[in-house]
Amino acid sequence: MLEPLALASILSLVIAPLIRTMRRVGIGQLPATLLSVVVVTTAVVGIGTILAFQLVAVTGDLPKYRAAIRTKIATVRELTERPFARIEAELSAVSPQAPSAPVGKRGINTVTVSPTMPLPVEVRPPRLTTRDQLARLFSLAWGPIGEAGLVLVLLIFISIEHESLRDRLIRLAGQTEVSRTIRTLGDAAQGVSRFFFSQFVVNLTFGTLIGIVLGVAGVPHAALWGALSGLVRFVPYLGVMAAGIVIAMFVAAIDPGWQLAVSCIVLFVALEVIVANVVEPKVYGHSSGLSPLAVIVSALFWGAMWGPVGLLLSTPLTLCLVVAGRHVRGLEPVTILLGDAPSVSGGQRFYQRALTGDAYTILRDAQAYLRRASFARYCDQVLLPGLSIAAADRRSGQIDATQVATIQGTTATVAAALTQGGRGPMLNRRRRSRDVSLLDANLGAHLRQMREARQGRWQGSLDVPLRSVVLCAGLPGERDAVLSELLVRSLREADVDARSATIDGDDERPDPDKSELVSTIFLPYPLEDQLDPWVAAATRLRDNVPHALLATIRLSIDTSTVSQPLVEQHVDIVLRSFEEALAFVAPERSAKWQGTAAAVR
Repeated sequence: MLEPLALASILSLVIAPLIRTMRRVGIGQLPATLLSVVVVTTAVVGIGTILAFQLVAVTGDLPKYRAAIRTKIATVRELTERPFARIEAELSAVSPQAPSAPVGKRGINTVTVSPTMPLPVEVRPPRLTTRDQLARLFSLAWGPIGEAGLVLVLLIFISIEHESLRDRLIRLAGQTEVSRTIRTLGDAAQGVSRFFFSQFVVNLTFGTLIGIVLGVAGVPHAALWGALSGLVRFVPYLGVMAAGIVIAMFVAAIDPGWQLAVSCIVLFVALEVIVANVVEPKVYGHSSGLSPLAVIVSALFWGAMWGPVGLLLSTPLTLCLVVAGRHVRGLEPVTILLGDAPSVSGGQRFYQRALTGDAYTILRDAQAYLRRASFARYCDQVLLPGLSIAAADRRSGQIDATQVATIQGTTATVAAALTQGGRGPMLNRRRRSRDVSLLDANLGAHLRQMREARQGRWQGSLDVPLRSVVLCAGLPGERDAVLSELLVRSLREADVDARSATIDGDDERPDPDKSELVSTIFLPYPLEDQLDPWVAAATRLRDNVPHALLATIRLSIDTSTVSQPLVEQHVDIVLRSFEEALAFVAPERSAKWQGTAAAVR
């Protein structure tokens, strides 16, 4: 009962765009539905009839290749049976021999028959008449024909009452869930239609290429094999395997040697690998919404339920469940397990890897990210959100001091590796994080100390042009030190002369006349309990470097409740991310990164 209903429902979503197109040109719902069903059915029946006649022609040509087929079968049998026969002979030579039965004069085993033993009787079925054979053929064909007719009837009625069924489902979900239900139904219908259209384009291209390749290789009926290859690819995985096996057997049968068969198999496999690993991820990545593992699992499940029909419907049915899980809380686990979108954000993934000390994986992902974006954006979207989660877990007591030290050590290793004069080679898996004690000293101070060890006390030369230095200042404390140091590294990666400083560190200040070198000063956004020291620091910077622009960055992950209008009274501008800070001090370099990201996309 459910199998034809599911098949008709999926097919109704497939032909829905055709019905809507006919409705737009002024055709009514009933005529548009019937006309669409007739067009689709005629196309399917026509293609099936053409392929059936082509297959009949192929079977008629097989007697021409009977000698080649027999030779190939004998060769394959010899190659497959010889190793097992040799193993059996060796096992028989070392195993004890069983006593043999008595042999007669002519070497024939004698069998003693008891007088009471019944005589063997062979029952032969009567020969079928032409009427019986037709009846048997009709009974075999009636099942698929009847099911196809049932699906066709259901398809017509579902398509006619499409709007009514949609209203019923919305009413069933309840008035409070109207928007969510409409969005779910729309996403499911659009997803299935887009998936089948993308799959049709890919399979049509694949079948065309197979036909061209076989035609160039001189294989008879190349168009037939190309069409079959494209059609059976609608069945995930098993379809293309079956097509490859059939093509390989046919080519091996028509060619006296093995060179043509091997060449065709190699070309078929190479084309399938390219399509499956290069073309389909790009096309289906925007149309399917399922992970590759989900496609295999769904094919196994629905194939076990409904056989070939289940294999054909496995992907669209699972796609509907995944789409529903995005809006229905009860089905959310299905979306998490089977959807192609990552179930965790970049910050969550960074935190999980840092918690285990897996710097290698973090660096691998980061280097792939930095090929299309700047280190400033990486900090905004990955590194800082991950550290924010770690800070929240640390305040709530969910991680201990040892785990905090692991996170800090891993973060120090990643930040140093990504900003040491270029991307450089990735760390070796066996290389451990730097042996630093970060339980007593904060992460920002450690990163700054590493830079000063290479660049000097003032983090670079003081013999630079006026207004060429960007100063990232902060209050004493771990939060401000980390934000200032990461901002410095983000700006320096874009060739901006950025340096960090602590407001209370009088011993770190160069000569007062060197203040003319500074063009912009960044301060982290203040926290509630540090508002007064922050205001005093901003005032002090205004007095010491009056010509410099004073900016602060209020990150999206910042939990501060300090009013922004109050902060704006003490600074020139409030920015929202490291990337905005980069665009503020070096707009031409920020535009370069945005152009690179657009080109990658």
